Amino acid sequence: MAERKVLNKYYPPDFDPAKIPRRRMPKNQQIKVRMMLPMSIRCGTCGNYIYKGTKFNSRKEDVIGETYLGIQIFRFYFKCTKCSAEITMKTDPQNSDYVVESGAARNFEPWRAEDQVVDEEQRKRNAEEMGDAMKSLENRTLDSKREMDILSALDEMKSMKSRHATVSVDAMLEALQRSAPVPQREDDTLEEEDEALIKSLFKGSNEYVRRIDDAELDDDDDISGETSQVGSKKQKVSQEVSDTPTDYLTKTSTKKEDEKGSGSIVLKSSTVKFSVVKKASENEKKKEEDKEKTTSDVLLLCQQYDSDESN
Repeated sequence: MAERKVLNKYYPPDFDPAKIPRRRMPKNQQIKVRMMLPMSIRCGTCGNYIYKGTKFNSRKEDVIGETYLGIQIFRFYFKCTKCSAEITMKTDPQNSDYVVESGAARNFEPWRAEDQVVDEEQRKRNAEEMGDAMKSLENRTLDSKREMDILSALDEMKSMKSRHATVSVDAMLEALQRSAPVPQREDDTLEEEDEALIKSLFKGSNEYVRRIDDAELDDDDDISGETSQVGSKKQKVSQEVSDTPTDYLTKTSTKKEDEKGSGSIVLKSSTVKFSVVKKASENEKKKEEDKEKTTSDVLLLCQQYDSDESN
């Protein structure tokens, strides 16, 4: 157990490393390496998408005869995660990237396309300026002009911001309130519309109907006088309401007296029937009471007289 934790090994005093034979490794020997996929690819066999950052075991080898500025190029072999088809890719030190060699296709990446366009333009410009001094001078003048335009635009934006910074928010709001038209309140418009609608509906309906009060009927003692007054009032009301068909009480009215002389007046119409009964006065009540007393006294006297004759 103690030997497992030792960091240094024991070398005897007669140890000679020159006597250890060296293994000769082939130049294209493959080494097992575990790595992550540096880009998103699609398998050419099954169509499976393998995304960037997928971990897998691969075999690494040197590409014989291919170098870039003395930098060795390496090739990697790995398998698809779905169909186990072999895919190969190699390094690209010129562009600091990787290139899919066989077995798959790299997915489209828009930022890579933009970078490629910029690189191509730069290459074209360098090729044009290679043997032409005037062309290089023209390109440099165009670049300086473009920079001057950018600087002037920046200065204008800075001055505009400084001008806006001096203006306060309150002053800006006051200016906007002065320039903006005064809107009419919704409440006023609604009231005006309601008034116009009411006027249009009730236009020409200023006539009114006078109702009959019970007090007017109680003041008169004479039944005939009351009936005549009621009839005259009824005629007036019917004349007043002849133009207004809404009042259903004054369409047709009739009057009559009670057969017993109670002084009741009956008004009839097509929809409603009502009667007005005259209240009896105090004198009439006293007369009726006296009559009842006299009749009761007469009856008592008759009964006494009959009893005397029988005796």
